[in-house]
Formats: sequence, structure tokens, C-alpha cells
Amino acid sequence: MSRAAVIDYGMGNLHSVAKALEQVGHGIEVDVTSDPARILAAEHVVFPGVGAIRDCMAEIRRLQLDTVVHQVAEAGTPLLGVCVGMQALMGWSAENEGTDCLGIFPGKVRSFGADLKDPLSGERLKIPHMGWNQVHQVMSHPLWQGISQDARFYFVHSYYVEPANPDVIAASSSYGFPFTVAVARDNVFAVQFHPEKSQHAGLKLYENFLNWDGKS
Repeated sequence: MSRAAVIDYGMGNLHSVAKALEQVGHGIEVDVTSDPARILAAEHVVFPGVGAIRDCMAEIRRLQLDTVVHQVAEAGTPLLGVCVGMQALMGWSAENEGTDCLGIFPGKVRSFGADLKDPLSGERLKIPHMGWNQVHQVMSHPLWQGISQDARFYFVHSYYVEPANPDVIAASSSYGFPFTVAVARDNVFAVQFHPEKSQHAGLKLYENFLNWDGKS
């Protein structure tokens, strides 16, 4: 039986992610684990995360999962980062007065700031960015199969990624200004939104991920 590992470092919405994967996995075993051997042996790996990036990175390093995530990426195993899991794949985050991250994607994580305004109305926008927003696909990719352009996904975040190389941007959205919401390179794909909270489009993305061989 094929197996998908959900990396458990105590900072993710693991139950919801696992249930969503089980729903679309058609018999795939979903293993929520912090065991490096089990993660490295899985055919697909999901790297979720919620909360402050400093706490997330501290637990990732304490459990030596920083090395494991790099090994998964280098092995060619399909790897999906979700929310703070996506941010952790960058080189550095401005959160918590600056936090070094994994550096799998060169780039930074920026704050929306305290004075974010709608460019049309001038009204102040609430932070965190929370709720449904359109996702505009800017890269053709197997994970977008069957998902309509500008489909709506569910977000909860105060920080956004700014990749150093624009060629890795797979999708964007807008909240006060356009920002990156998905990145992709080789066998790694990552999203800022929560597929497990995004109903049909989110479940389709998870299904596409479980059917993906890690090649574009």
C-alpha cells in the first residue's frame, strides 16, 4: 500500500490534514509522524504548520526534521508545504524579529504590516488575512489539474513569502497588493492557503498531490 507521511512537529493542523488526505487517497495509508525513517520511506510527504515561525523552527530543529525535509526534497519524493510549512521552506522570515528557516527556496517571508489598505477604497484591511480569496495560477502544474483559474481557497496568515526567483511562483493572490501564494520547483510544491479548509478545490489539490510523481 502506498503511504503518505504528514510531518508532525507539534505545530500543524495535523488531524484536519490527515483526514482530508484519507478522504481523497483511495486506500493510501496516511501516517502522521515525526519519525525520520517513516517520513523518508513514504511515497508522498506533507509538511504543514501553524503558529509562530520561531517556535515552529525550534521544534523542527529539536526533532532534527530540518535535515529530514532537506533529504525528502533532495530524494525527489513529492513534498507539499502548507501554510507555515511553506514559509519554513524559505531562507528567512521577518517574524519574531527575524528567524532563519530551511532555505529550500531562496527568499524571505514578509509581514503584511499594520497599515495595510485596500488600494481601491482606501479602507484598512484586517490582519491576519483570514477567509476566502481567489488564487490565480501563473504556472502550469499537475497540482492545478481540475482546479479552475481563480478558484477560491481559505487563508489564515499575517506573513507572506517573497521568493528570490520569480520563476518558482506557481500562483498569486491579492490582499492590499499582489502576493505569492504557491511556489513550485522540481518535486516540491508549497501553498500559503489551507487546502483542508478549502472544500472541493482544496480536496482536489490534495488528490492531485497524492497522484503526482514529483515531476512537472
